[in-house]
Amino acid sequence: MKILVTGTAGFIGSHLAHRLLDRGDDVIGVDNVNDYYDPTLKEARLERLTCKPGFTEVRKDVADRPAMEALFREHKPERVVHLAAQAGVRYSLENPHAYIDANLVGFTNILEGCRHNDVKHLVYASSSSVY
Repeated sequence: MKILVTGTAGFIGSHLAHRLLDRGDDVIGVDNVNDYYDPTLKEARLERLTCKPGFTEVRKDVADRPAMEALFREHKPERVVHLAAQAGVRYSLENPHAYIDANLVGFTNILEGCRHNDVKHLVYASSSSVY
């Protein structure tokens, strides 16, 4: 099965991608690898994934509408697990647009990608302080 997982440089997303790959799924992993927390940690997680057969890394921002439209057209995922988000309540006061872009615009782009590309199932999950 071909599964799109957003937020694959994060703790939960990377572990999910490993699990899906281990059971034989193809995973398209999307992450923009921003600097909200240490990017070297994110790079290390992605490095452990990129060597696995069936993993395709896509370094894009879910808020980038043309990039997400192209991603869905090109990769044609059957399932989507949307975990990418901007977390941190204090940070929302410093940079509220990061929240609007990642959590609202990004989620809308994922929803529209699913709707227009015959995705059979979408799982959306937020952790930490994402709302």
